[in-house]
Amino acid sequence: MTRPITAGIDGTEESLAALGWAAREAVRRDTALRVVHAWRFQPYEGIDAGDRDTQADWARKAVTEAVRTVTGRYTGLEVDTDLVEGGSVDVLVSAAADADMLVLGSRGHGPVVGFLVGSVGQQVIAESTRPVVLVRAGDQASAEAAGREIVVGQEGDPQDSAETLRFAFETAAARGAAVRAVRAWTLPPVFAYSPASLQLLDEAGGLEPYEKKALAAALQPWRERFPGVPVVEHVEMGSAGQVLLSVAARAQLMVVGRRARRTAVGNRIGSVAHGVLHHADCPVAVVPHV
Repeated sequence: MTRPITAGIDGTEESLAALGWAAREAVRRDTALRVVHAWRFQPYEGIDAGDRDTQADWARKAVTEAVRTVTGRYTGLEVDTDLVEGGSVDVLVSAAADADMLVLGSRGHGPVVGFLVGSVGQQVIAESTRPVVLVRAGDQASAEAAGREIVVGQEGDPQDSAETLRFAFETAAARGAAVRAVRAWTLPPVFAYSPASLQLLDEAGGLEPYEKKALAAALQPWRERFPGVPVVEHVEMGSAGQVLLSVAARAQLMVVGRRARRTAVGNRIGSVAHGVLHHADCPVAVVPHV
């Protein structure tokens, strides 16, 4: 059974941008779109805010109006809506578990600050077992124009980044886009400040050739599975977050991984995903992996 693409909406401009992004992706992948809205009854003293049924009806009408904007644009798109009473994080994490991906909105504050990822978005990303895509308010279909790439971060061994690369290649294949696979590397501490050691390392072939081979090995099965997807291999010295952000202007989507292991302080987004989420201009997909 094909999983739907799920959009979480709350009536804000950023969530409507996320809905539009999710609808376009559902059309490309020929899959269903599920729209989820979490709500809670909110009584207000001194204000006639209606009873529980009235507020539920207001929420239902808001969802219906939002969905109308995409069904009118994409005829034939299968759309299912769910109005769920409960906390936003719990509702969205549950919805993501049954989805191909969960798409959420996030306010943008320009090229310096980038995304404003609220506590709900951070918790959902950290808890979700499925990919979560963050879309900025004002995101337009024109940003997905030809020539812009799916940029994906690769690290570790091939199995470490398999799910992240899978998501990137599937997205690129659906869009007819190229993949730019980025692997960042840094000098081990023993080589950091010794010119003699750096010279010996260079004479031996250097770390960069090793990193290029590691990236090529990770990409090989996905090149074979998606032979029609052009691939650019990008290996650069620097922190992973900085290198990814240096090519963000090329991206129509940035894809990064997140380790799904629970730590003593709970689930974490990870420093690379956190940095990209807060500074990239394009939509960002965070893919959990073991």
